Amino acid sequence: MTIVPNFQNAIDPIKLEKLGEVAVKVGLGLKPGQDLVITAPIAALPLVRFITKHAYMAGAGIVTPFYSDEETTLARYQHAADASFDKASGWLYEGMAKAYESGAARLAVAGDNPMLLSAQDPAKVARANKANSMAYKPALEKIANFDINWNIVSYPNPSWARQVFPDLPEEAAVAKLADAIFAASRVDVADPVAAWAEHNANLKTRSTWLNGERFAALHFTGPGTDLTVGLADGHEWHGGASKAKNGIICNPNIPTEEVFTTPHALKVEGHVSSTKPLSHQGTLIDNIQVRFEGGRIVEAKASRGEEVLNKVLETDEGARRLGEVALVPHSSPISASGILFYNTLFDENASCHIALGQCYSKCFIDGASLTPEQIKAQGGNSSLIHIDWMIGSDKVDIDGIKPDGSKVPVMRKGEWA
Repeated sequence: MTIVPNFQNAIDPIKLEKLGEVAVKVGLGLKPGQDLVITAPIAALPLVRFITKHAYMAGAGIVTPFYSDEETTLARYQHAADASFDKASGWLYEGMAKAYESGAARLAVAGDNPMLLSAQDPAKVARANKANSMAYKPALEKIANFDINWNIVSYPNPSWARQVFPDLPEEAAVAKLADAIFAASRVDVADPVAAWAEHNANLKTRSTWLNGERFAALHFTGPGTDLTVGLADGHEWHGGASKAKNGIICNPNIPTEEVFTTPHALKVEGHVSSTKPLSHQGTLIDNIQVRFEGGRIVEAKASRGEEVLNKVLETDEGARRLGEVALVPHSSPISASGILFYNTLFDENASCHIALGQCYSKCFIDGASLTPEQIKAQGGNSSLIHIDWMIGSDKVDIDGIKPDGSKVPVMRKGEWA
């Protein structure tokens, strides 16, 4: 039996409670009487307790947490029958989808060991991920389409801390990761709620400018990159706080530094190289290089994790097309920290990025009233996956291309132009 050490002394309890409060008040905007579904690693129990406390203080109806455990996950790969990897707990996701249909909010606590499955059979990992994605789709659609208010925050799980700071003793690594999470999440200040209001206003200014420009495409140039990303017809830029279809204003990601919109699934051309590793389902995929034709990835390479990358691209037709493009200045606090988190929630906010797979219907003008068929007709992509990976750096320039072909500088050397 593995004994999990307790490193609570390494984590400032006051800041941890502030993170729980921010998750409820800023992340979710939880309303009185609203139910809440939480998913979290079992190591994150201290944070879940604070979240639950503040949810009930905000008037929550019922808070229901679901916990994952790394040892339990590994046991499946080490001992389960082969047929297990084509199955998923569809009953659980159907229940979650039903909860969201009934008005529940959704909060995910991230923090699993990013390399947990790195030594396992990539084919089994891919099969399990595909089965899980298919079963999860009814619930994911409620989230991706912003039917509900939702949020993701993170907890400094010791196994994650060891990956980020391998040269430090484990307790010191946990403390350093905790401090980095608190800083990025803006809870290391006297009034985190006010700090988030100011930050959201700044992101709103950026998205308003981009919406006013009505670009037809973005052109990325840099080392290993010459990529034109066509933007969906009637696309809309968002960043920071967003209003869900249920009318509640939420901050889906804490932290966040991005403004983002929907690319046109059929209008992406050229080649692009990743600027940071992608940690995906326990595998590190590094030095990604892909080439697009007609919006579709026709060639994909990676110096590490290439087999997993190609399995991801085989998930469905939409997995080879883009569902999101996001702009983040290289000087963002997360980038300036110099830390590679091996966690997309953080690493995507250190760099401009694109996402394979499902688009957000939110990122269309009047998106709440559009049908899936209308979204597809306007260029929105559909897929079982949504996987962000980083393509920005201080060596990447971005131009906005107007419908008449004229260009407007958007970013130079990774900074807003």
